[in-house]
Amino acid sequence: MALGNHSTITEFLLLGLSTNPQVQTLLFVLFLNIYLLTILGNLMLLLVIRADSHLHTPMYFFLSHLSFLDLCLSSVTVPRMLRDLLSEIKTISVRGCLAQGFFVFITAGTEGFLLSVMAYDRYAAICNPLLYGQMMRKQLCVQLVSGSWGLGFLNALINIILATNLDFCESHIISHYSCEVPSLFPLSCSDISTNLIVLFCSTLLHGFGTFFPIISSYACIVSTILSISSTSGRSKAFSTCSSHLTAVSFFYGSGLLRYLMPTSGSPLELIFSVQYSVITPMLNPLIYSLKNKEVKAAMRTLGTYLRYLEYED
Repeated sequence: MALGNHSTITEFLLLGLSTNPQVQTLLFVLFLNIYLLTILGNLMLLLVIRADSHLHTPMYFFLSHLSFLDLCLSSVTVPRMLRDLLSEIKTISVRGCLAQGFFVFITAGTEGFLLSVMAYDRYAAICNPLLYGQMMRKQLCVQLVSGSWGLGFLNALINIILATNLDFCESHIISHYSCEVPSLFPLSCSDISTNLIVLFCSTLLHGFGTFFPIISSYACIVSTILSISSTSGRSKAFSTCSSHLTAVSFFYGSGLLRYLMPTSGSPLELIFSVQYSVITPMLNPLIYSLKNKEVKAAMRTLGTYLRYLEYED
């Protein structure tokens, strides 16, 4: 399918976060540091999980995929935003815009499914510890991750295929720093009712279809934790879930709202987008390393090993 055949406008203008040159310079420094921390943190988490055999468990298998997704999600939007902050020409082709929208959709969508899978993993570990190895066998873990990618891809494909059939002949200005699908609808002179219905329904199905299992899993987890007699036992059980709960709160608190709210060019849309696509990928490795004793121990071991290698050289 030729993406450009349906478009009389061949490129869009991304307004970004600010039009003030001084503010743009400050934003460039801020988001460059955020992006570098995102890359460093997630790569470090991937390396630690790969290097330490004690972390070769279902929980950390899912966490490694979450880190990879965070790398992808951040890299889809931030490098382009950094380039535009230093550039006077902030245009993007229609093809490039649709491609970016597709990759934002698939990475963010897959992350939502993966967070739901991780909630089920915590449910299995806390509510059925004796059956955990059987419930979370390796083959099932691979299937759950593959299913997350497959559903994320299908959701993105449906919405982007519909977007390629739009005629863009109104304004070519996008009041955003990236090409999210909802931002394209006000620019079209075609009937967008089908696109809006499909986006709204797919967001509801995806959002609540992944959020409901999380709520159900944690309802069982809380019930199990409260039934533990010792305070130390309850504290230990809850500590294994606190990192995941924090990650879910950051992601769903902004991503779901961004795609459910009507596009109006308000600053709130930018805030939600920055939260789920820029800030959350940076925070996730910090959340999982600072609150997780096993990850911290593995990092210390890796650091000791690297210092030993440096000393030997």
